[in-house]
Amino acid sequence: MTRGLLVPGRGIPRPEHWLRQWADTHPEYRWAPEPPGPPLILNDRVAALHAAVSESEESAIIIAHSAGCITTAVWAAANHAGPVRAALLVTPPCVRSFEPDDPSDIPWPVIRRTLPFRSVLVASRNDPYTTFAQFEQLAEDWGADLVDAGAVGHLDSATGFGPWPDGERLVGRLG
Repeated sequence: MTRGLLVPGRGIPRPEHWLRQWADTHPEYRWAPEPPGPPLILNDRVAALHAAVSESEESAIIIAHSAGCITTAVWAAANHAGPVRAALLVTPPCVRSFEPDDPSDIPWPVIRRTLPFRSVLVASRNDPYTTFAQFEQLAEDWGADLVDAGAVGHLDSATGFGPWPDGERLVGRLG
């Protein structure tokens, strides 16, 4: 069995958010880390992801949303040594000029290296944090397959995404 590692964004997913629903309905999925909410300290998030990946030799798929995609890219560039077979990266924010919540944290420029595992980046045509062209550039930089999800906002509960069966199908194809 492949385990799923859920990497949350900056906030705490509401009960109706697809990421929270997947955590509740898939026993093979676990948080990496449990959503702590703001502030987002990238050092802490990267360490938590590394701990989750390293706790087992069982194959894993990373399922990241928003800033969780940045956590995944930074972890992969610095620490990837575990059994990650793939990643689903959902609506990563554009962070060119982003300042970290804690000045002592890792600077947030997006790592522009090809990820060392297969990845799919899900893009939105009307995301408030990232243009479609920026999604295309991130997908190219990370070596990810780009999936155009249409006009789905930030693909979160605020834009109507509780259940997200298309996302579950994407994870199934990565497995």
